[in-house]
Amino acid sequence: MSETKPDYAADIKKYTSKLDEAALAGVVKHLGIALRGKDSSLVAASDPDEMKRVRDSFLKKKLALAEADSHLDAAVKEITDRMKGVHDKSRVTVYYLLAEKFGKLAMFHAKPKT
Repeated sequence: MSETKPDYAADIKKYTSKLDEAALAGVVKHLGIALRGKDSSLVAASDPDEMKRVRDSFLKKKLALAEADSHLDAAVKEITDRMKGVHDKSRVTVYYLLAEKFGKLAMFHAKPKT
């Protein structure tokens, strides 16, 4: 029995008015193997270690943000609060919304081949 592929676009559209398909594809590509496992494809918003991992690995490392931890933590909380009521928060959706919040969606667009 095969598992159905998540509809990331539909999930993201619940939280934002416009969807950047190229950026979505880039976020999915960035997450790669993490999306294969049920646990790793979700963000546990109630786990402080997970929230720190999102801040440090995604916001600081991938998006290269240098704001204070308190500012970045507040941004993560804002996004996860926006998704309140959803127990299984998609990592793709959380990361996409964070990239959108910080104006970094374009960095997920595929680079043209030269």
